[in-house]
Amino acid sequence: MCRFLIFKGKEPIRLSHLLTRPAHSIIKQSFDSRLRVDMRRPINGDGFGVAYYPLDQELSEDGPCLFKAITPAWNNQNLETLAEKTKSDLVFAHVRASTYGVLSETNCHPFTYHNITFMHNGGIGNFTKIKRRLLAHIGDEYFNLIQGSTDSECAFALFLDTLEKMGSNPSESTGHFGHTTLRNCMLRTIEIIKDWTKEANGNDPDAEPSILNFAVTDGTDVVVSRYITSRKYQGASLHFSCGSSFVEYAPGEYRMERLDRNQDVVMVASEPLTFERGDWITVPTNTILTIKNQTVLLHPIIDEYFQENPLYARNSSLAERKGLMGAVPVSKPTDKNVPPLEREGRSRPQTSRLVA
Repeated sequence: MCRFLIFKGKEPIRLSHLLTRPAHSIIKQSFDSRLRVDMRRPINGDGFGVAYYPLDQELSEDGPCLFKAITPAWNNQNLETLAEKTKSDLVFAHVRASTYGVLSETNCHPFTYHNITFMHNGGIGNFTKIKRRLLAHIGDEYFNLIQGSTDSECAFALFLDTLEKMGSNPSESTGHFGHTTLRNCMLRTIEIIKDWTKEANGNDPDAEPSILNFAVTDGTDVVVSRYITSRKYQGASLHFSCGSSFVEYAPGEYRMERLDRNQDVVMVASEPLTFERGDWITVPTNTILTIKNQTVLLHPIIDEYFQENPLYARNSSLAERKGLMGAVPVSKPTDKNVPPLEREGRSRPQTSRLVA
């Protein structure tokens, strides 16, 4: 399955420090996923994409720069050159292993519309059963944006349509909608998909669940979900890391430095970029993560799939079978020294600026 990465920093970073140089960068993960639990399909070679917001205000007036290709990410010389010569303080990157849709650039993530960028890891359960209804629900403007054949792009069109129906105008070229608006829109988008698939499945408890790890930004705030329509199973893996800087201390080896209490760098990833367990915090299943002014906020999604018991251990077999689990690094400390919550795929707040 797919992997994505988000970088948001107070200072810009060269894209190569995220995409190509680290020993476990998102591009390296696409063919050498050492932390992946499932090896059924160990290569994400169905295209890639990167969206980054220019530092020049004039260039950023109508949204991010976008580079996508259907060639395997590890074998694209243009990406290598671009990454070495480009800096940005907000980056969305995605490597694809297709589930819905053919191999084409129109099916590669991220998707953009004016200042909004969107990407997805997972899949809408039994998408063919609700596709007609979903497309009929979307207004003409956003329906006509759909160029590919993926469930993810349809979800993006639904997000834009929902944003407009909630009173905001996605067409604003420099629109900054605020983290609350983006989060509420994402929750509503998830709710619509959840209700339609549940109805299409006839409330069958054994029906294929939707796995909805969505990520969206308006160029200022970032909202990411880790969600599955199940009380039993874990969603696709999601982790975040924050600190004062993301540094290379040896060729290809990186770590998140914490020289002070500032969160100058925030990264969100399907699979960690470093092998230091202390660098990364696991986002609990069925949670919304928000980055607001470099502060990370976690909000549980409270619906019929919410587990009130924080010690409840969700089953990871479904996500493993679908290739959606990237394990937390185990080099330091060893598993026997890790608190039970983290062994079970949950995490505790590890920074004073993390708000649950």
